Order: sequence, then structure tokens, then C-alpha cells
Amino acid sequence: MKKAFIGVYGCQMNISDAERMEGQLKTIGYERVEEMEGADLILLNTCCVRETAEDKVYGKIGEIKHLKRANPELIFGITGCMAQKESDGLIKRAPHIDFVLGTNKVHELTHVVQEIERERGHIVDTQLGETELPDDVPVARGGKFSAWVPIMYGCNNFCTYCIVPYVRGRERSRLPEDVVQEVREAVAQGYKEVTLLGQNVNSYGKDHKQADFADLLKMVDEVPGIERVRFMTSHPKDLSDKVIAVIRDGEHICEHIHLPVQYGSNKLLKAMNRVYTVESYKDLVRRIRQEIPNASLTTDLIVGFPGETEEDFAEMLAFLKEIRYDSAYTFIYSKRSGTPAATMENQVDDKVKHQRLEQLMALQNEISLEINQGLQDKVLEVMVEGPSKNDADTWTGRTRTNKIVLFAHGDEQEGDFINVKITQPQTWVLKGERV
Repeated sequence: MKKAFIGVYGCQMNISDAERMEGQLKTIGYERVEEMEGADLILLNTCCVRETAEDKVYGKIGEIKHLKRANPELIFGITGCMAQKESDGLIKRAPHIDFVLGTNKVHELTHVVQEIERERGHIVDTQLGETELPDDVPVARGGKFSAWVPIMYGCNNFCTYCIVPYVRGRERSRLPEDVVQEVREAVAQGYKEVTLLGQNVNSYGKDHKQADFADLLKMVDEVPGIERVRFMTSHPKDLSDKVIAVIRDGEHICEHIHLPVQYGSNKLLKAMNRVYTVESYKDLVRRIRQEIPNASLTTDLIVGFPGETEEDFAEMLAFLKEIRYDSAYTFIYSKRSGTPAATMENQVDDKVKHQRLEQLMALQNEISLEINQGLQDKVLEVMVEGPSKNDADTWTGRTRTNKIVLFAHGDEQEGDFINVKITQPQTWVLKGERV
């Protein structure tokens, strides 16, 4: 077997794409390895949502130049969102790159690698089309018990700060029977949990109209042998009462909704082109909590968006205190060339951005801790994931509401479902003992 190193940057969709790349490479004699040194093929599946992700990739490209010089037979390719954005500009900047494949070309990987093996030279294919990834692409899943299952590709939302629609293309939904079949295959392979993936899962099926997201959720929930069903990411404008009801009534659908709000004032929501208001978002949260009282709610928050004032930021903090998320992913606004926000006036000073981020995180950490403290002495179902990173005797698992739980290891095995009594709730984890 030849050796392939696949480096993955960015979101869960990139992880899922990499699993499909690995599956293809296996069919032509490659096995995945964890180190670049000694590899016959190096593939970087890239992200360009934030500047820091691009900087990491460029640093790695520089490292690989030395490996390529030592082994001219090494094949080096770039895929993913940064490949789509930069196209042949990557090879002009770094001629030791052999090929650049765009986000719609994941299924072409084996053909491209074989052509490079035969002919050498450079290949660039970043044309965005309307077709989705074929459903016969082999998948080499990375997790032991949790599987990523993409249900759609692309995005139609065009938030002013976001480059995803430009590098992933317009929304294309997979057929419901193809999604369900992939879930069945994952269950047959021993996977107990699936996460349905899309840039905006709530708009699933608007193109083919064979099923909407609520219908698909129900179909997956009914797959024999499935234990847990998750999904991400939800756009607030499309989360329907029908979806809420399916989560409420589902047997295996986890009570966790990641609902990115991005900001807590109407002025900035409008500037971001989020097409909902603070009031409509609050009403949606009210309906979720009314129908699914034990649901955990998480979000994404951006500070430092162009035009953000102290008054806007105060609104954001007040909004956060009212909604009370279980946790939040917080980001400093980063300019992305090609997006409308990059050329907006009143860009916020970098120092101010960092100060606001610290305030935001401090408040959210305080809320997260208070919510977790409410779980003191509660008994929760946990899916065992294995030893924690720092202590082989302490194992980790996850609740249906996506909270991480640490407990002393006994006779439980990875993939088991156990009950844990929470004895020490903390900001980011819950500590407990098996009941």
C-alpha cells in the first residue's frame, strides 16, 4: 500500500469530504497515515472562512516544499474551500503543488491522482456546477461510533461576511432515499450515532421537493438500529414548527439545536443579511423551549463586525443574558475578500474587537456554568467515547444534549450507553459517577 496523508482544516463538512477522499484513495492502493514524512501523497483539504485558517494552510504548503524537494515523486494536492477560492493562483504561488481540486470535484480525486502518477504536470479543476457529489463514492469513516452524513451541499444565504456560497455553490439537496441508505449502511457498520450535515439543514429539499428537513429527520429516526440522530447547522429563518415537533416526538433525535444568531441587534443582523430580527429569533427560541423544555441551545457569535458600536455591543450582551445559551462559539470578525462586508466602512479597531470578545466570552462562560450547575445530582444518559486526553483512568462521553461528561472508568466499553450522576458541573464539562 502507498501512503497518503490527509490534512483537514475547517468545518465538519470538510471532515466528511475527507472521509470520501480517503475512501476513494483506498480503491487505488493508498492507506491513510498520520505523518507527512514518508507519505507518497499529501492532500490538504482546506478552509477559507477565516484568515487564520488560510494562514495555517500557507504555512503547511511551505513545509511540504522541503518534502517535495527531498522526494520529487511525492504527489501534493490542495482541495476544499481555499482551493476553490484561489484556484490556479495556488500553483502560481507554490509550483510544487501538483493539483488543485474545487469543492464540487471531490469525486474526481482518483482520476486526478492516477493522471498525475502517469503524466506528472499540474491539474486545476475548480469549476462550480449544479451537480452534487455522486452517491456511489466510497467512504472511509474516521469515527468509531459517530458518523457524518451530508444531506446537502452549498448555500443560498449570502450573509455579507461569509464566503461559503462563493466557494461551495448554490444549495443542492441529496435525495432522501440516498441519505437514508447511507445511514442504514453506517448502522450496519456499527455506527450508533449520525450527524446530518448541511450549511443550512433547514432548507433541505427546497430544490427537489421530495421531502423537507422534518420529513428527512423522521425517516432517519426510524432507521432500525440507530441510537442517536444529530444535525447541523440550522439557520433561524428556516427552522419550522414542523421540525421542532419532529424533534419533540422523535425517539432518537437528540435534544440539542445549534442555532447561530451571529448578533443580538437588528441593525447588525440587517448589515449581515441574516434576514430575521431579534424579535423573530426570540420567538423561535420561545417555541423551542416550550415544545422541548430539556433542549440545549448553542450558537455562533461574531464581534467586531463593521459598524459595531458600544451601543450595539451592549445590546448583544443584554440579548445573551436573556437567551442564555448552553454554550457559544465566539469569533472576531475577519475580512474575507470577495464578500460585501470586506469593503464596508467603519471597520472596528482590532484592539476593540479583542476587548469585546473577552467580555462576551466571560459573560457566556458565566451563563454556561450556571446552566450546568442546574444539572447537579441529575442522572444523564451518556454515550461512552473512550479515555480522556489527559488521564487513561478518566473516560469521556456525551449526553443527548451534547454536553461532555467525565467519569471514572469501570467495565464500560466505547460505544456503550450508561447512566451518569452529575457530581461536579463545570463550565465546559460535567464530572460524574456511573449509576
